[in-house]
Amino acid sequence: MNLLSAKNLAHTFDYELFSDVSLDLNEGESIAIIGVSGSGKSTLLNILSTLLKPDEGSVSIFGEDVSGMSKKRLSQIKRDEIGLVFQSHYLFKGFTCLENLEVAAILSNQDIDENLLKRLKIDEAVNQKVTELSGGQQQRVSIARVLTKQPRLLFVDEPTGNLDKLTANEVMDIFFEYIAKHSAGMILVTHDEELAYKCHKVYKLINKELKVLK
Repeated sequence: MNLLSAKNLAHTFDYELFSDVSLDLNEGESIAIIGVSGSGKSTLLNILSTLLKPDEGSVSIFGEDVSGMSKKRLSQIKRDEIGLVFQSHYLFKGFTCLENLEVAAILSNQDIDENLLKRLKIDEAVNQKVTELSGGQQQRVSIARVLTKQPRLLFVDEPTGNLDKLTANEVMDIFFEYIAKHSAGMILVTHDEELAYKCHKVYKLINKELKVLK
């Protein structure tokens, strides 16, 4: 089943970032988007995840054109079906690790997966305040929070930037296992080409175009 389809996207800030960008994401599939800084990778991810409207083109999620959705329907999809992992963690700073996870669990009516916390190596830090955690730990808490809500679409922007190589590989294995188990899809933005080529499809934003590499 097709989860997301983008057709002929174009976007401009002070200059044209990209034009005529199209891609499709299916169940159980992962897509990596690479490119130099300033090429528009994060902007494209924001458009695909419905955070930003494109200047041209369309995005459809689960067969529905985002531009034609009611505010209620779009809000429901953002709340229940989309998971966002940013370079900035956007955790509740006054909360503990566990309290951050509990918010996601309550809003999505899901349980916190104790095994996931162990695999992300944050199980022993659950009662610590977010401000007491290292950058890498905060990144892993943000990943656990997103996966707790069990979204069908994952949008991930440089998820391993604060992690060592071993932990980064372990985190990516968790993402890949998740999308396979839940028939979900993932779009990943990264500078790490080795990491990118672990995905089913690889694209590169270069000279305002989206090139297929894999």
